Amino acid sequence: MMRRRTFLKAAAAAAALPAPSLAQGNAARSLRFIPASDLASLDPIWTTAPSTKNHGYLVYDQITAVDSHFKPQPQMAEGWTVEDDGRAYVFTLRAGLRFHDGEPVRALDCVASIRRWGARDGFGQALAAATDALEPLDDRRFRFRLKKRFPLLPAALGKSSSSQCFIMPERLARTDPFQQVGDPTGSGPFRFLKDEWVTGARAAYAKFEGYLPRPEPVDGIAGGRVARVDRIEWTIIPDPATASAAMMAGEQDYWEQPLPDLVPVLRRNRDLVVEPRYFGGTYLMLRFNQLQPPFDNPALRRAVAMAVDQADYMRAIAGADPTGWGTCRSFFACGTPLGEETAGDLLKSPSLERARAAVRAAGYAGERVVVLGARDFNSVNATTQVTVDLLGKLGFNVDYVSADWGTVVQRRTSKEPVERGGWSIFHTPWNAVDILDPAVNQTLRSSGKTAWFGWPDDPALEQLRQAWFDAADDGARKAIADQIQLRAFDSLPYVPLGFYRQLHAWRRNLTGVFPCPCLLLWNIAKTV
Repeated sequence: MMRRRTFLKAAAAAAALPAPSLAQGNAARSLRFIPASDLASLDPIWTTAPSTKNHGYLVYDQITAVDSHFKPQPQMAEGWTVEDDGRAYVFTLRAGLRFHDGEPVRALDCVASIRRWGARDGFGQALAAATDALEPLDDRRFRFRLKKRFPLLPAALGKSSSSQCFIMPERLARTDPFQQVGDPTGSGPFRFLKDEWVTGARAAYAKFEGYLPRPEPVDGIAGGRVARVDRIEWTIIPDPATASAAMMAGEQDYWEQPLPDLVPVLRRNRDLVVEPRYFGGTYLMLRFNQLQPPFDNPALRRAVAMAVDQADYMRAIAGADPTGWGTCRSFFACGTPLGEETAGDLLKSPSLERARAAVRAAGYAGERVVVLGARDFNSVNATTQVTVDLLGKLGFNVDYVSADWGTVVQRRTSKEPVERGGWSIFHTPWNAVDILDPAVNQTLRSSGKTAWFGWPDDPALEQLRQAWFDAADDGARKAIADQIQLRAFDSLPYVPLGFYRQLHAWRRNLTGVFPCPCLLLWNIAKTV
């Protein structure tokens, strides 16, 4: 049921809408988009922030791409051959591929991009460890020579989960993977208009006339990535009521994450469609900083998990209707082959009393716990507030830092103590495809300072992950995945918080809106 205050704000907000910019051009050829959060970084290798991933899909292309069944298909590649009993792969690029600066896409660019991606992404790191040599053969061909068979190689290069192996010019791909690339020259269907970018306000993209889409229909992230509008214009509107009014008034065409309270109002507008697009739902997690006290102590991490009621989190995000969300006591997406909840006993019977006793037994000494919140990211904002309340009930000394999502993305990279700008906990969403298995769920990586933000360090979990890659068949991988879950619920790299079915809202004059594993804006056209 919609809150009365939110309804009144939505009804009044239309009068406060900004006038359209003269730079917007012909509205019939421009897709006007309200993202869920600000675009704070242009480098999808440096960060896994959802807005940067969405930006990456517009600006860059991939060598391969997985279809709706997660089977890799050629994308920039014309195809590939497997040689030497599976220990060599040769990829051939399609002819005529170009970057936004007009330069041809070469095998050398692909090699440099793969190496940079492989230094940061969990799947990429596994591929890099199995690779003996990666080398260009000529301008259109490059070869992997492997130490051992790695049959998931094409899937790694074409995965839809963060971080994707996007192809950049070699001059940019040689950038230290732990430093941001600021030059948005890409290989995809849209060019980023950096001179129009205002952080916290807007971003814009123009159709790249030199892009060569594949001829196949879109399927998952595979197939033809066709730019069917001349421009895509992002407008950052943190206030949900103002965003809703903009959609109702026809000032915007697509809203990535409408607030559940406002969905009934949007659905009463005959010019709007309100439906999910993502495969499998959106999953939330509570992420600890394991380099610094107090959550370098695994007993304290488990104590927090004992008090977590996933239903509380999901109701805060998606409302009271249980058809809009679900609990999932698994480190892999529920409803998928590995997403069983057999290892989730820690989360099955939440108890504040048991959790308080566990906090005392773990020796918590009153250290300040800095919780990062994002006031302009609705799902993260709601999730963070539940955690702050929970930590207070458990007796933690909580410092709640509410900032914009861009600031959270920057601050979570800090490995410093909280006294020097560090942090203790933040929350983040992932699409189901991001946590399907040990290859793509990089938040399970426990390789210490080279792991994803939070830096868990658990050699036993890393050994199990490598065993999963080395397994001979799906049955063996399933058995190892069960062991991974048992170990993860002991070391607790993060706390799973459940999933919700994210609704999107768009105007009925948009065509080509297709089911997808993440936010994709190509192939969408607009009629007058």
